[in-house]
Formats: sequence, structure tokens, C-alpha cells
Amino acid sequence: MWLVVGLGNPGTKYILTRHNVGFMVLDVLGQQADGIWKNEHQAEMIKTNIENHPVILAKPQTFMNRSGDSVQPMANFYKIPPEQIIVAQDEVDLPFGGVKFQIGRSSGGHNGIKSVTEKLGTDKYYRLRIGVGRPAIPQMSTADFVLQNFSKDEQKEIPKILEHCYKGILSLMESGYTKTATNFNKNIFEVS
Repeated sequence: MWLVVGLGNPGTKYILTRHNVGFMVLDVLGQQADGIWKNEHQAEMIKTNIENHPVILAKPQTFMNRSGDSVQPMANFYKIPPEQIIVAQDEVDLPFGGVKFQIGRSSGGHNGIKSVTEKLGTDKYYRLRIGVGRPAIPQMSTADFVLQNFSKDEQKEIPKILEHCYKGILSLMESGYTKTATNFNKNIFEVS
């Protein structure tokens, strides 16, 4: 069984923010799932099968900085080892449209990842880093930037990014990390 976690903040005011792109990935995965979302382990979660892979989809409701408070108890309860956990997150160090699967990396200053790593006691879980870019205004703090909504133009492109992430997650479950990193770590808007 896999545990796929999308990081974000609960509440309608955060739905379209850059910080919630992890939740957006989970919403796409959830559209393929049978079953009903429920609240468990401080998360909206669903236990299901996607393309014959048993999976738990989870959106922690603890707010970003305490994501590990939800992920760790869920992983323990369902006996899911770190190498079967995928965490989807926003990433300011990648341009908008950049996607990168990684394992065993530092948090890079991302407080949600910091919390998950601290609570799991390891960084040996998969991360799906989804590029949201950096503020166009240099004086704007990263915290303020990620809590802003995607621009109208960006919102039109989000479905392409989410579809790429969905396919990448399936690849990781089916074909492993090396093949997935080779095929899916890229900026989807760059001509190859």
C-alpha cells in the first residue's frame, strides 16, 4: 500500500494558492478513486485503488507547518514504510511548470516537509516537488508569495501540470524511482 500526501492549508481562502498545489494533485488522484473522503488522523483521506494500486490519499488538515502531525500517525496506523510514501508539495526553487521527483533530500526551507521529516524521523520518502516560481517583486517574502493565488494565466495551465504529476505518481508506483525521475523530472512548458 502507498500513502500519497498532498500538502496545503485547509479552508476555502487557500484553495487556489500556490502553497496548495499539493492538495490540487490529490484532488486529481481522488477523481480516479472509488470511495468517500473522510476525516481521519487529522486529514481528509480516502483508502482506495488507483490503476490497481492500493493507496491512501491524504490531505492533512493541520495547516502546512504541522503536516507531520497527520502523516506520521497515519503511516504508523496503516503500517506504511517511508519508501511507500509520496508527498506532493509546492516548490519555489523550481519555475512554474517544473516537476521533480526526489527522495532523501533536505526540506530546502519548506516547513511542511520539515514537519513530515521530523515526525517520520527520516527523509527517505518520495517528494513530488511542483514548481510555483518566485515572486516577480524581489521585496516580496516567499511566505507572502506562496499564500497568493495563482495568476489567471497560471490557473489555465494548472491542469496540464496536475496531469503530468498524476502520470508521474502512477509511474513511480509501477516502474520505480529511476524511470520516473528520467521521464517526469522536467519543466513541462519547455520544448524538448
